[in-house]
Amino acid sequence: MKRFFLEISYEGTAYHGWQMQANAHSVQAEINKALSTILKEEINIVGAGRTDTGVHAKQMFAHFDSSTVLDLNILLFRLNCVTPPDISFASVFQVKENTHARFDALSRTYEYHYIFKKNPFLKNQAARLHFKPDLTVLNNTSKILFSYNDFTSFSKTGTQVKTNICNIMEAYWEYRSPEHLVFTIKANRFLRNMVRAITGTIIQVAAEKITTDDFKKIIESKSRRQAGDSVHACGLYLTQIEYPEHIVNLKHER
Repeated sequence: MKRFFLEISYEGTAYHGWQMQANAHSVQAEINKALSTILKEEINIVGAGRTDTGVHAKQMFAHFDSSTVLDLNILLFRLNCVTPPDISFASVFQVKENTHARFDALSRTYEYHYIFKKNPFLKNQAARLHFKPDLTVLNNTSKILFSYNDFTSFSKTGTQVKTNICNIMEAYWEYRSPEHLVFTIKANRFLRNMVRAITGTIIQVAAEKITTDDFKKIIESKSRRQAGDSVHACGLYLTQIEYPEHIVNLKHER
């Protein structure tokens, strides 16, 4: 039995998130079905993380085990042929049998995209904001995140995890054009709904509904009820997952 990594991207509008669930269309289930058909054995992939309903991924990794001997270039080609147009595969490569897509990941990066004008072609790819926030306010508020590591206030209520500790590595906003605002945030791990809750709460500061001191108090309260509403899933993208160099090198050695 050998272990392989898949590098995946998907447009998440049509899916009830990444994770398999009963009576729901998921990205994981779609890929399991494709791999099982191609390899003629039951395959269950393990993702580097989970995205919620309607969230997109420019880069997701997953691992799977298989005893089937097949040229990896052929496997990659067939995967891109049999899966729907909103899922694509950039690479597949063999790793050591104890390498884990989730537990070996060093960091995850997300982006949240806002537009300001109604655009029917981006209705599922970006959220619409009805005012243009001050970039200085956005970035000064984001810097507050670096002073904390317990983000219970931004976690979906009732989520079962061992810890709510996350180490934020990057958090900044930028106008990529006058009509396109992007929030980038990078951490070793994220809690469920965390990015969308942080984004919504920072926007409240920019809208002058709360102050930066309020933002600090929200984090310190460790209460989801104190934070702002979660922003819409359509603007959220998982953009990068980083691994140790010895794993990344296997991708380039193919």
